[in-house]
Amino acid sequence: MNKINIFLASSNELKAEREQFEIQIYRKCKAWVDRGLFLHLTVWEDLSARMSDTRSQDEYNKKIAESDIFVLLAYSKVGMYSAEEFDHAFGAFKETQKPFIFTYFKETDGETEPSLQQFKDRLKALDHFYARYTDFNDLWLQFNRELDRLEQAKFKKNAPTAKSKADRTVNQGDKSVYIEKAEALHIAIQ
Repeated sequence: MNKINIFLASSNELKAEREQFEIQIYRKCKAWVDRGLFLHLTVWEDLSARMSDTRSQDEYNKKIAESDIFVLLAYSKVGMYSAEEFDHAFGAFKETQKPFIFTYFKETDGETEPSLQQFKDRLKALDHFYARYTDFNDLWLQFNRELDRLEQAKFKKNAPTAKSKADRTVNQGDKSVYIEKAEALHIAIQ
């Protein structure tokens, strides 16, 4: 059995999404058990609140280091611990090409904290196109597709490649466009 560890990071304001995500992950796990795949989801509520030799967050970061997939959900803010979890996952990714990192931002017309835009700006500086979602069904549709893509690739680590302006992957929500070695490309959107 191949165990795929998924770490889901988000602030408390997205508790309903985390609970629904857990339900859907385990439904997917049941569907994939005959393929020899077990999806193990870790959310911060699952981790112990006991005192640590260092910091409690360091215990969470250990789980991130063991993960194959890291998912960050944000809505009106990106809390300092969620940001730290992303930093830890990104640091591991830079060293080992794992975990696969996905960032999803729930659309809002309401008030947001400056941390949300600051984090989006950080992702933009990394040339990372985050995904937007409107509700949980939209989020699951997008992430489920990513799981299917990873399963087709046998969950192998990201292959490091030399980046150039002609080699780009663009992923915006449920409308994905993949462009490889585009030297003369014309796209008409209607």
